[in-house]
Amino acid sequence: MKKWIFLAVLIAFGSSLAALHATGKIDLNTKFDQLSGKAKEVAAKLAHDQSEPAGQSKTNGTAPLAPAVTVATVAPRSFSERIMVTGTLVAREEILIAPEVEGLRIVSLQAEAGDTVRKGQVLATLEKETLEARRQQTLANLQRTDATIAQANSNIAQAEATLEEAEAQLARAEPLRKSKYLSESVFDQRRAAARTARAGLSTARDGVLVAEAEKAQIAAQLRELDWNLTRTEIRAPATGLITRRTARIGDVAYGTKSPMFVLARDGEIELEAAVTEPKLARITAGQSSQVEVAGAGIVEGKVRLVSPEIDASTRLGSVRIFLGNAPQLKVGAFGRASILAATSTGLAIPTSAVLFDNGEAFVQVVRDGKVKTTRVVCGLTSDGEVEISEGVAEGDIVVARAGTFLRDGDAVRTLTSPPRLSEAGK
Repeated sequence: MKKWIFLAVLIAFGSSLAALHATGKIDLNTKFDQLSGKAKEVAAKLAHDQSEPAGQSKTNGTAPLAPAVTVATVAPRSFSERIMVTGTLVAREEILIAPEVEGLRIVSLQAEAGDTVRKGQVLATLEKETLEARRQQTLANLQRTDATIAQANSNIAQAEATLEEAEAQLARAEPLRKSKYLSESVFDQRRAAARTARAGLSTARDGVLVAEAEKAQIAAQLRELDWNLTRTEIRAPATGLITRRTARIGDVAYGTKSPMFVLARDGEIELEAAVTEPKLARITAGQSSQVEVAGAGIVEGKVRLVSPEIDASTRLGSVRIFLGNAPQLKVGAFGRASILAATSTGLAIPTSAVLFDNGEAFVQVVRDGKVKTTRVVCGLTSDGEVEISEGVAEGDIVVARAGTFLRDGDAVRTLTSPPRLSEAGK
């Protein structure tokens, strides 16, 4: 554009000179060196540009440089594929401690949340006066049944004697009736007396059975009261850590409501994480893991349990990672786990070097300064590098940042890529 502007200026300047010459105001013998310095520069530049052959490069005819690409060398390394999951710390085995005797008031508490307790240690005490009063009443009833049984036994002895006398009178009356010395009415009276005495003996014996049954019932009530009295002391069912306490002095204890204490058996803590279906399929029990716990740093763990069920609505499964009983671990804390799912050794290239087309993977190999696209088979991915199990050989040069702007046969200039993560520490 500047060239044409300068040319227009010169033409206008020339026209002005011709007009002045026609009027006699300027001589055409004016030399080129009488022009202004700027006009001389413009004229010289135009003359040089127009003398230059069309299409000739300003770099003295040299060919354009090939595009520069960053490359990486295929080299072996060890891979470790890790699966990242997040979750919450929970007790490995949570025990809910509730009163076995309901309706009694809490009179004392001997444990707080965060305490480590032993099996059998008293955690709380319930009032027992009501139970002791009922026990005394039951003992009195038991003594009364003992007296009833003794009386029933006496009645049996009396009934046996009455029966023996009635049967003897009946036996004496039998020959008298046959010899007509005893009337039939008297004989009937003696026979009825014998039957009445026999029934009285049976009743006396049944009375003993009833009294003994009542005694057994009262004895069972007494044993229940004794058992209830022993349960007025709430004891730890196992050694562990108290993670929560809801009991308060003065409350009435009910087992159907929230538990009085929550105990983590042996204080063992786990990370419970929700995992998607594809990840869950690659996790198995026994895999090692590193868990980053908020406020506690990195803790080594191991996968203990993989859920056999996937939630139909969320499509998530559950994984439990055992962490142990470290005191810095708090139930309910957030944790992020890195699970070591697989390890291998193979040829490595940057993940950015891999192209995908129609479900297949490709890399662009540089040989003799030219690009060649090669299909590869990928394996594990770790630290920004991917394992190549098929398609390239050790020492091959690949385009580190592959792109669709390169085609087979394109000439390129190679630039060495920065050290890969696997080599940075060497």
